[in-house]
Amino acid sequence: MFVCLSPRKKSFAKGEYVYVENDDAAAVGVVVSGNVDIIREDYWGNRSIITRAGSGELFAEAFSCAARPCNAESRTLPVSVVANEECEILLLDYRRILLTCSSACGFHTRLIENMLRVIAGKNISLISKLQHLTQRNTREKLLSYLSEQAVRSGANKFDIPFNRQELADFLSVERSAMSAELSRLKAEGLLYYRKNHFELYCETSTRKAAFT
Repeated sequence: MFVCLSPRKKSFAKGEYVYVENDDAAAVGVVVSGNVDIIREDYWGNRSIITRAGSGELFAEAFSCAARPCNAESRTLPVSVVANEECEILLLDYRRILLTCSSACGFHTRLIENMLRVIAGKNISLISKLQHLTQRNTREKLLSYLSEQAVRSGANKFDIPFNRQELADFLSVERSAMSAELSRLKAEGLLYYRKNHFELYCETSTRKAAFT
C-alpha cells in the first residue's frame, strides 16, 4: 500500500503545529508515535481541544475527504493540529485513498472500508462530547465526562488522557472553576483524584461504595 499511497513521514517537536487553521486539507495524518491535539483557537489565543489522536489514529480525514477541488474554501481546515509531545506523522494524499489503484486490489478496498469506519467512529465520539458540553454547569460537565470514562474502562478507577488545563480546554470551562469543583466533589466523597487518575464513588446509607 505504501507504493500506491506514497506517504510522507515527518517528525514534530512538542508544541509544533502539524496543521494551522486555514491550511490546505489535502493530506490525512496518521500518528505513528506520540499524540496530537485537534484544537480551535480564537483571536485572543484561547484554546479549545476538540479531540486528541494517539498512536495509530488518524486526523484531518473528514476534512480531506470532504474537500472539493473546485471550491478553495472547502479545502481549508477550520481547526489546527498541534503535537502534544514529540511525534512522528505519516501524511497520506486523500485522493490516493479514495481512488483505487489500477489493479483494484483488495487491500485498497479494505483501506476505504476502514476509513469509513474511522469517520463513523469519530462522529459518534463527537456526539458523546456534545453531551458533556450541553450540560448546564461545570459540575455537570465534569460528572458527565468522568462517568463516561468509568463506563469505558469498566471500573470506577481509571486514568484520563488530559492534564488539568487540557481537561478544562476539552470541556470548555475555566480551569480555576473546574479545579474548585473537583475539590468540592472530592470533599463530598463522590470521587478521589491524583493528577490524571480518578476514582468514582456513589453514596449508600452508611458509606461510599465503589461505582459499578
